[in-house]
Amino acid sequence: MNHIQHNQIVNFIWGIADDVLRDVYTRSKYRDIILPFTVLRRLDALLERSQTCY
Repeated sequence: MNHIQHNQIVNFIWGIADDVLRDVYTRSKYRDIILPFTVLRRLDALLERSQTCY
C-alpha cells in the first residue's frame, strides 16, 4: 500500500466518522470508536468468508 492509498482509506474512514458519529461523540472520542468498529468489521468479513466456504 502506498502513501496515496493509505491517505484515501484514512480520509474515507474519517468521512464516515464525521457523518455517523458527529452528534453522538465528540471528535476527540472518535479514535475510541473507530478502531474497535474497524476490527469488528474485519472479523465479520472473515467470518462471512469462512461460512461461505462450508
